[in-house]
Amino acid sequence: MLKKRKNSKENLLTMKPVLKEKYRLQPRSPRDESSGYELIVPRTGWLERFSIRFLRQPALIRVRLDDLGSFVLSHCNGGFTVEEIADRLQERFGEEAEPVLPRLVKYLQIVEANEWIRMERPQTSR
Repeated sequence: MLKKRKNSKENLLTMKPVLKEKYRLQPRSPRDESSGYELIVPRTGWLERFSIRFLRQPALIRVRLDDLGSFVLSHCNGGFTVEEIADRLQERFGEEAEPVLPRLVKYLQIVEANEWIRMERPQTSR
């Protein structure tokens, strides 16, 4: 699974990825011939703030996402489970996204390791 969790019986397919609040997706510039998004990452660490102020570094990092990455992160809003995102990827990209589930899980592992998303557990009705 993504990270070691207290309850190891959690099913990743039923979890909902959510982009953390401090990050945002922005459509790529109109002059860019390809569609998709950029992930805007604010630089907030003390060393980053120092380099922004004194070394005139940019305050934001713009991560250009490819079409598949753009599609996945645009669905990381808490409204879709991992399984639903995998199904939509298959519908939208077909063979280009194969093998869908292993690629999606690996991508989610990477973005969670970068702390861009969090995984929400499914709501259980009791």
